[in-house]
Amino acid sequence: MRRYVGKVVFVAGGTSGINLGIAEAFAGEGAKVAVLSRRQDNVETSVARLRTIGVDACGFAVDVRNYDGLSASLESTVARWGPVDIVVSGAAGNFMSAAADMSANAFKSVVDIDLLGTFNVLRAAWPHLRKPGAVALNITAAQSWLPTPLQIHACAAKAGIDQVTRTLALEWSGAGVRVNAIAPGPIANTEGMRRLAPTEAALQAWTDCVPLRRLGTREDINRAALWLCSDDASYITGVVLSVDGGMSLGGSSAIARAMSL
Repeated sequence: MRRYVGKVVFVAGGTSGINLGIAEAFAGEGAKVAVLSRRQDNVETSVARLRTIGVDACGFAVDVRNYDGLSASLESTVARWGPVDIVVSGAAGNFMSAAADMSANAFKSVVDIDLLGTFNVLRAAWPHLRKPGAVALNITAAQSWLPTPLQIHACAAKAGIDQVTRTLALEWSGAGVRVNAIAPGPIANTEGMRRLAPTEAALQAWTDCVPLRRLGTREDINRAALWLCSDDASYITGVVLSVDGGMSLGGSSAIARAMSL
């Protein structure tokens, strides 16, 4: 299928991990894709990788905490291709730390990247996204509703992202713009899982938390993103879609056991 031929997709955080996979998925279905992240070398590598798929791609080295830089990047994208059809906000920062050992600045750093960054991306995109059928997609996590040890900063930031999603879904519905989010579960071969599960025992513990008894793949997230941004989901807005193999059904206690390894 090539559902996105002629569409313009802007992916913040789109040079690695889950977000790069999403960018590649849209490119594979014919979209023109712009990616943004902090490091110029990552941007250049990702743009080259996207172009091998056979579509037009461009990139910007901008921190999502830099609103002016984001705004300029979106304006450049629009000048190049026309109005944005889909914006994906997925930039994130994370590390493992007990709350009692975490500095106020460290907490603020993750909240600024995840939550403020999400607001910045969507707010900067709004003038270029304001049309019926446009979609904003945020990448959040189950930590937004499941308290998770050593993740107080991510829990707070992701909970904020979920509320940004719901609030903007209400505010932007009159313009015909849908706003949704995906909450990935443990996804294999990502930086996030390498940090959360640095050993084989920890990785097995996380797998045991998943009722479907496997870690997710980037393709699982890609398929969800492609569907949620498509006309097949045209009556869906304000939703946080868990793509986690049922992990969140087990609650915080199961995650706490995995985090203890």
